[in-house]
Amino acid sequence: MSDTPKISAEQVLGTAAVARRAVGPAESERASRAWWDADAADYLAEHGRDIGEADFVWCPEGLREADVRLLGDVEGRAVLEVGCGSAPCARWLAAQGARPVALDLSRGMLAAAADLNRATGIEVPLVQAGAERLPFADASFDLACSAFGAVPFVAEPVQVMREVRRVLRPGGRWVFAVNHPMRWMFSDDPGPDGLTVTQSYFDRTPYVEVDEAGRATYVEHHRTLGDRVRDVVAAGLVLDDLVEPEWPEGRDRVWGQWSPLRGALFPGTAIFVTHRPL
Repeated sequence: MSDTPKISAEQVLGTAAVARRAVGPAESERASRAWWDADAADYLAEHGRDIGEADFVWCPEGLREADVRLLGDVEGRAVLEVGCGSAPCARWLAAQGARPVALDLSRGMLAAAADLNRATGIEVPLVQAGAERLPFADASFDLACSAFGAVPFVAEPVQVMREVRRVLRPGGRWVFAVNHPMRWMFSDDPGPDGLTVTQSYFDRTPYVEVDEAGRATYVEHHRTLGDRVRDVVAAGLVLDDLVEPEWPEGRDRVWGQWSPLRGALFPGTAIFVTHRPL
């Protein structure tokens, strides 16, 4: 066992403080790429058993695509996963007979995805790109999905919706999961301190971590529930369902800010089921 001290993403990036300020698309993208490159190994060490190597878990509540089938029939379908991370969802889709492509901004996450492709024997194509500019031709995919990938971290989520609509074929379904907007009011503490409102739900100022020079090292953007719906509609998509998973009885796993205590009282995830009209 190595005695080398583990270096966190905050240490690698020189995170020095938390700021609340406006962040544009370019700065947000740079910060997210650097963060997930630096944090990939730690994230997978902590959550790898939660997300699996070839499983499709929508959220920390443990909702699985195998059970809920929000994407419908995937066999033979071309599927784009946006913000794939280590790509367990894409590998699950491939195992079901789909033809997935897994996209992520982070080279570090895609390196982990490539390792897991080899380890599982399930090869899925991996593409490095940002979600606001998808490098695919119009009408390339039958379905698209994102399980907590990309959408909460982009400055212009409506542009993600427009890009996904563009690359979907008419009738194609787009399903994406994000932290439930009401969680913005609370701290990220999974315990009793995380039950107290600390800021306004209507304050859309991004959460930003910065280095000593004030450069963003981590950015997360807030949209209200209404904002998310308007983004979908503005992109020319149709909202079919909004799923707010309840915390399952007997599930005692704490995953970041998600916990049985908080999950019993208010939702932690919102899953938007949409489609491109014919």
